[in-house]
Amino acid sequence: MAQWLTIIGIGEDGYEGLGQNARAALKAAGTIFGGKRHLDLLPEEFGAKRIAWPTPFSDAYAMLLALRGNAVVVLASGDPMHYGMGATLTRYLSAEEMLVLPSPSSFSLAAAAMGWPIQDIELLSVHGRALETLAKSFVPDAKLLILSNDGETPTHVARLLIESGFTTARLTVLEHLGGENQRRIDGVAQSWNQLRCADLNVLAVDCGQPDQFSLSYPLMAGLSDEAYQHDGQLTKRDVRAVTLAHLAPLPRELLWDVGAGCGSIGIEWMRSHPTCKAIAIEADEKRQALIIQNSKTLGVPGLELVRGQAPDALAELNTPDAIFIGGGVTDPGVLDACWLALKPGGRLVANAVTIQSEMALVGWREVHGGDLIKLSVSHAQPLGSFDSWRSALPVTIYTVRKQV
Repeated sequence: MAQWLTIIGIGEDGYEGLGQNARAALKAAGTIFGGKRHLDLLPEEFGAKRIAWPTPFSDAYAMLLALRGNAVVVLASGDPMHYGMGATLTRYLSAEEMLVLPSPSSFSLAAAAMGWPIQDIELLSVHGRALETLAKSFVPDAKLLILSNDGETPTHVARLLIESGFTTARLTVLEHLGGENQRRIDGVAQSWNQLRCADLNVLAVDCGQPDQFSLSYPLMAGLSDEAYQHDGQLTKRDVRAVTLAHLAPLPRELLWDVGAGCGSIGIEWMRSHPTCKAIAIEADEKRQALIIQNSKTLGVPGLELVRGQAPDALAELNTPDAIFIGGGVTDPGVLDACWLALKPGGRLVANAVTIQSEMALVGWREVHGGDLIKLSVSHAQPLGSFDSWRSALPVTIYTVRKQV
């Protein structure tokens, strides 16, 4: 389809900061969409109909698509393709229908203001996103640029840093970047006292070194067992690391964690890459609460919780790339339902501790193939004035890839 929609990135310098292509598109447009703040930056002489974004915002997509084929302009902040409106519209329109004219992004302006090479820092956003997603980025000496949700975001981030053990982390709020009202506010997490900043701000965080007590965890599989709140239903660290190695998460893949317990497998799957997704299926109410708590603490609040018992709870869930069965392999229909749902090429991994669950996996392997390993882990523990090896229950790990 012919190009009809122009998405223009506009900064705090408004119309004066736009190039000739952007100005020509605005002049030729019959309709201009944008936030009221953006629309107010345009000269009065434009004859196009101006439409401010509706509430709820989701109504805007139908309004835009109804004008398909007409000359339409969308105004967005900075670079529309980086956490912006342009990125969202790619879900509804082909690239051939759009012309994107970006301005410098807030991140680019913030990196310049801080003197930080942008390739050396992590770019994050909590605009319309859960604040807890930041937690896994709090690591020693990390430098972060965070697109704030509003003027209270810096205070919330300071609190989260303190809770994670980074009390001396340095915070810099950069307000109204690129405009006449640009302002910088510096401080330290433990003494942060700016109750509210301008809503338009980017927060720069230099994590520095954590306190002796720190909740900073690696992104690789096998977090310490102490990282989780649990009631005993926890895949222990060494077994968890091996299990996740067999699950082999890749970016943008979806995991079903069936019989999720406290959620450790799904949580570490999601921590492996920002685009990894997981659904935790758990019937026990107390464990459901633990899953929610652990997912927030460990920086993946987007973990989806399905409250129910497999196999019934598996109906109508999005098709998984991988499935882990941590509990329920002996329950009627669970293995069959998981296998049926798994996409071709997907991986199924199941752990067994009891003889009965191991027998179920051995029988399944005879039909579907796959690999079985038995993992035994021993820990050194005191025995009188000496130490001895104490063995945990051995775990059988079954792995199979679905061919058709």
